[in-house]
Amino acid sequence: MSQLFTPITLREVTFAHRAWMSPMMQFAAVPDGPEVGTATDWHLQHLGSRAVAGAALIMVEATAVTPDGRSSDYDLGLWNDRQAQVLRRHTDFLRAQATVPGIQLVHAGRKAATGRPWSDPCREQRTWPTVGPSAVPFGRLPAPTEMSIAEIDAVVDDFAAAARRAAAAGFQVLELHGAHGYLIHQFLSPQSNTRTDRYGGSFDNRIRFALQVVAAVRRAWPAQLPLFVRVSATDWLGGDTEDARPGWTVEESIALARHLDRLGVDLVDVSSGGSVPDAAIPVRPGYQVPFAARLRDEAGVRTSAVGMIVSPEQAEQVIAQGQADAVFLGRALLRDPAWIRQAADRLGARLPHPPQYERAFRSTAPAAGSREDRGRQLTEVRTV
Repeated sequence: MSQLFTPITLREVTFAHRAWMSPMMQFAAVPDGPEVGTATDWHLQHLGSRAVAGAALIMVEATAVTPDGRSSDYDLGLWNDRQAQVLRRHTDFLRAQATVPGIQLVHAGRKAATGRPWSDPCREQRTWPTVGPSAVPFGRLPAPTEMSIAEIDAVVDDFAAAARRAAAAGFQVLELHGAHGYLIHQFLSPQSNTRTDRYGGSFDNRIRFALQVVAAVRRAWPAQLPLFVRVSATDWLGGDTEDARPGWTVEESIALARHLDRLGVDLVDVSSGGSVPDAAIPVRPGYQVPFAARLRDEAGVRTSAVGMIVSPEQAEQVIAQGQADAVFLGRALLRDPAWIRQAADRLGARLPHPPQYERAFRSTAPAAGSREDRGRQLTEVRTV
């Protein structure tokens, strides 16, 4: 029996299996006007097609909790009720396919206002001032303004308010993006956090903002619904590699995971990198899975694995060997929306088909004289 295609329950939410869709930014939200930051038909087809193809959990892309926390003006937002109202159509559709809808909340911090990764000849991309824990730029990006204590408190409140809107929009899983060099990660890493107050310096000070966000969101998010946190297990800098620059380490991630567990986080979504643009990362299939395994074993938390999981057998091995409790699939699902259904077939599992598609997978011909048989005959006549 395939372990990948066994159910898992977190709080009061049961996932049909452990092959999940990663949050992947689409840069397709409404960019301006009264509907700014709202989802579009592109998101509905992007999410819906993978739900129809069998994903047990679909995580909506990094969704900004404030306008200045967006990576581009085409990012999804959840800083107002209209944005939540539009997303309700999407969650209703996903749930109708027996898929759990999730959403990832983010503030990009010093990585905000970077624009879409492709040019738009019809519209000039906007930029705006950015903020961060310290006035330390990311690569060639402009230096952010160091956040005041009042600004830090306000962003904590923004995360909590967005969590309440996510619940109102019908989401059943909430994930906080604490990885890839975005704001929460910026506070964690000594590469981007050079503060000398209670938010900088020691490990306990650098994790303070992350824990405040988690605690506020856990209070705002319904108790029966699971909360995830995505972390970069390592910056691939000092402490974990021969790169002498200071960075966030695997050991610190393990310690943070224990704190997250105590605050009511149900799963740690383990990725890596993002603090500097030039870290030497040994990218290869499954290169981040050992981090998920270490956090699971040493911190005693549920984890998910992500990053170049490309074959069904590879995903099955991650679960069967106890390296993680679930796998998030990204580019594999961009290349082939039906990857999960095909993986189930290869691993000997069976996923139900939508009734609208079921006839394409029957092993026998329609009964003679049936409506479907008459339709087939008519089609044959018309094509002769």
